[in-house]
Amino acid sequence: GVFMYNHLQQKVRNAEALAQKYKQQQEALSAQLQVVYEHRSRLERSLQKERGEHKKTKEDFLVYKLEAQEALNKEKQDSMNRYGALSSQHKILKNQHEDVKKQLLDLQLQHNSLKLEHRKALETHSQKYAQLQQEKDSEVTNLQDTVFKLREESKLLRKAHQEVHSQLLNAQAQMEEFRQLKEALQKMPSFK
Repeated sequence: GVFMYNHLQQKVRNAEALAQKYKQQQEALSAQLQVVYEHRSRLERSLQKERGEHKKTKEDFLVYKLEAQEALNKEKQDSMNRYGALSSQHKILKNQHEDVKKQLLDLQLQHNSLKLEHRKALETHSQKYAQLQQEKDSEVTNLQDTVFKLREESKLLRKAHQEVHSQLLNAQAQMEEFRQLKEALQKMPSFK
């Protein structure tokens, strides 16, 4: 009986030690589980915060994208309007250039014609003057009157020739201005 009692008592002590060991292990596991739960809770909160920030960032990006698209469309429209205005201006300047070119050609023809007339008139006057010089002494007075008239006519022709020459120079200067303006327009990137 004593032996059996001692044996049972030993078994009870062993069982109590084992139970104590299991209890300590359970407490350690509970503490670890608590740490894991807390860590998980922190991670979930952090994930929730990240999701919120991601959502806000996505919304901000969409707003920025929309604003950028609107700005791009506006810039594109402005560029098209500027291009249209420059095209119209170019057409007007081109037409004006053609008109000035035509005027210049007309003035050159007129200038050449007046030059020829002037030369012919000078030749005619010279011939008349030579002929009148050979006439009788009694016609000297009439000759002087005729020469005076011829000189006046020559002055008028010279004056007309000078005016046409001035118009020609002005037209050439205007044509040079249009040429420079045309080159400046062609150099503009938006015009290209």
